[in-house]
Amino acid sequence: ISILDSFVKDMFERIASEANFLARQTRSSTIDFREIQTAVHLLLPGELCQRAVAEGTMAMVPYISSK
Repeated sequence: ISILDSFVKDMFERIASEANFLARQTRSSTIDFREIQTAVHLLLPGELCQRAVAEGTMAMVPYISSK
């Protein structure tokens, strides 16, 4: 389990770092869904990326609709 935990933590750190870089490039003061989605596209290959984006989008729908 510690190996899987380490892998997930590493991926979150990579995605956050890439999203931070993208936000700075666009001179944005916040990281939003677009930067995170672009970071996922850059870091994850093929079907894994598609699945991650689809799951992330499905998770955001209730949050956005509750506003």
